[in-house]
Amino acid sequence: MPQTAIPGTVTTDDAELSFDDFKQVVLNDYLIGFESRQASLIGRREVLTGKAKFGIFGDGKEVAQLAMAKVFQKGDWRAGYYRDQTFMFATGMSNLKEFFAQLYAHPDIEKDPASAGRQMNCHYATRYIDADGNWISQVDVKNCSADVSTTGGHMPRLLGLAYASKLYRQNPDLKYLDKFSLNGNEVAFGTIGNGSTSEGLFFEAINAAGVMQVPMAISIWDDAYAISVPARLQTTKEDISEILKGFQREKGSNGYEIFKVCGWDYVALCETYERAIKVCREEHVPVMIHVVEMTQPQGHSTSGSHERYKTKERLEWENEHDCLVQMRKWMIESAIATDEYLDELEANAKKFVRECQRDAWNELGAEIKNELDSAINLVLKVADRSHVKNELLTIVEDLRNCVDPGRKDVTSAVRKVLRLTVKEMTGEREALTAWLNWENAKNKDRFNSKLFGDTPYSPLNVPVVPAQYDADPRIIDGREVLNACFEANFERDRTIVAFGEDVGAIGDVNQGFAGLQAKFGDLRITDTGIREATIVGQGLGLAMRGLRPIAEIQYLDYLLYSVNVLSDDLATLSYRTRGGQKAPLIVRTRGHRLEGIWHSGSPLGLILNSMRGLHICVPRDMTQAAGMYNTLLRGDEPALVIECLNGYRLKERLPNNVSEFTVPLGKAEILKGGDDMTVVSYGSTLRIVMEAAIELEKFGINIEVIDPQTLYPFDIDNVCGDSLTKTSKLLVVDEDVPGAASAYILQHILEVQNGYYSLDCPPKTVTAKAHRPPYGSDGDYFTKPSVDDVVEAVYGMMSVSNPYKFPPIY
Repeated sequence: MPQTAIPGTVTTDDAELSFDDFKQVVLNDYLIGFESRQASLIGRREVLTGKAKFGIFGDGKEVAQLAMAKVFQKGDWRAGYYRDQTFMFATGMSNLKEFFAQLYAHPDIEKDPASAGRQMNCHYATRYIDADGNWISQVDVKNCSADVSTTGGHMPRLLGLAYASKLYRQNPDLKYLDKFSLNGNEVAFGTIGNGSTSEGLFFEAINAAGVMQVPMAISIWDDAYAISVPARLQTTKEDISEILKGFQREKGSNGYEIFKVCGWDYVALCETYERAIKVCREEHVPVMIHVVEMTQPQGHSTSGSHERYKTKERLEWENEHDCLVQMRKWMIESAIATDEYLDELEANAKKFVRECQRDAWNELGAEIKNELDSAINLVLKVADRSHVKNELLTIVEDLRNCVDPGRKDVTSAVRKVLRLTVKEMTGEREALTAWLNWENAKNKDRFNSKLFGDTPYSPLNVPVVPAQYDADPRIIDGREVLNACFEANFERDRTIVAFGEDVGAIGDVNQGFAGLQAKFGDLRITDTGIREATIVGQGLGLAMRGLRPIAEIQYLDYLLYSVNVLSDDLATLSYRTRGGQKAPLIVRTRGHRLEGIWHSGSPLGLILNSMRGLHICVPRDMTQAAGMYNTLLRGDEPALVIECLNGYRLKERLPNNVSEFTVPLGKAEILKGGDDMTVVSYGSTLRIVMEAAIELEKFGINIEVIDPQTLYPFDIDNVCGDSLTKTSKLLVVDEDVPGAASAYILQHILEVQNGYYSLDCPPKTVTAKAHRPPYGSDGDYFTKPSVDDVVEAVYGMMSVSNPYKFPPIY
């Protein structure tokens, strides 16, 4: 495997560096940068010729990234965006062949370790867990958190990666975790384009890092455009570091050290990064390096040409100030290399990059050709005995003539053959069917696996420990059950931390953490500003670095402010790295029923549709919530736990094993047996359903009430479907808007669990109205499901089946 980086290369300020050694360092840097540029140029051509689907590259950013790579050490972390290929090559975290394998979407983690072909090119990640989910030492390697395409979307995660170093440095109880940190000396490096500094996530993360004083180094690649939009339409004063001068730290205050440097000046860049990262690493101060006067030689991406929106004068300036052109000029003027030497170096580099590209393309093509040849041979055998032989031979011919065939072409052709021969029962056709089933299984693994890690540490594998009670258990508020659970877990596991708005000093707005900051300290239970997106990002980064964070979003309605981080980043992490990274973050919130439009939210449809990759836990009371926390804190996958907002002061029994008992995920529970109808609900509405069941019994109607406990995963033991075979009637009660979580539940029961075949009447849902609930008890009653609604819905369904016994109420 070709390696672009030279391990152990000394930096340009080493006092013992001879001129010959210095020349070698510079020449190696230029070689890496030039190879990277050639990769960009070839990559664009591969897209335009159809071999690759889309291309976005780091051309014009090479020299700044070479300087940044010099100060990036083992144990450090990167959270960047899709322009950083030169940095990845220079640090050795990626190489040219992997670059092209990703461009061609090679679905093999050996070829594309970052994503196994699941991400567009220049989306990087290093693998920090093994196939069994075990952590790999992070201090012995250089680390890259998995990229996302949303250009500001990585900023909250960057904050968390840096915050981990602060905790590892300041909390002596974490010293034993020496595979994750060496006294917190690690720096979290971030990169972002100047246009994306207009994103709210950028400002939120910048402010939080300044408040928290964490070792975060953010580099802003400023080429004066965001696709076609110039800086004057993006940034006040057209200069992001100018308007952020208020963040510059002063004596006696927190803040940043801010640097500005030209992206074509190799020497200045090396000196600037050396100074900036020294401050960041040693003083634990965030730094911002604004790299200006950068260029983008090929424009934004393969989707268009920058000649459409840049002036002739701007294009001429970019040609002159191309960073590699300027570096080459400086090397010749400084007698580091001659023009002839560099011509030869560049010629060899072009040849090498082209060889890497061809190797990557041929390796993928060889795999597909083997599959294509096997499919053709089997189809020909089917054709020999088929009454549609000519049509099958045409399919074979089309497949043979396919230019750069993909697996979809092969599979689609075979499926068409099987459709055409559906009435032919031959051994040859059976062999073709077996081949397709085998390939489908492999393709499912290639393209659909690892939504969750599915490791031995999965919370689904956590042993079930029932709650145990004393003969005369204490009856306490639900919030006190949670408090006892959290306290015991913090005693048990020193890696657990919790943070959020009002979590620390007052113990959260509903007192789940009451008194715990005083006991465990403000490094473990911490107040934050009002900044939901970076609260989640803070937890995401910590979870990547071996800690067990509980990130609190005060109300479920406010989860909307963090949905992009939850959906784009956390939920996709395992999938987009094909199991190479994990982040066992627990997001704790509360919702469902209280008062008013912004304190009564139950947007489960939004959550279920946008957060596949998280366990969605909807406990009906605080004891169930405590059991879920116990389960999740022993597993290694992310989750969202939604506590019932109106349940904290309801009385519950305190288990005597409050930190040990577990509630299994995906296991539905029958709360009340019955033969007449299956009623499925979750969270706060379960209390309403149970009240309705009492009234329904007066009519001689006996409903079976089922709590799925988690919506993702949903009822993996088919409890709802089995119940429906007995009752033949189904009602779903849901606080979400019509057609949201209720539709999800119906799809699972009727389709996945085959419940449709058990129905003797149409299923029904009782949901909230299509709008958010207004303020006050009356608003709640006329907007969300009530006891009256449930009673009359059940009775009405029974009336349809037996109007004589159950005449219409009105």
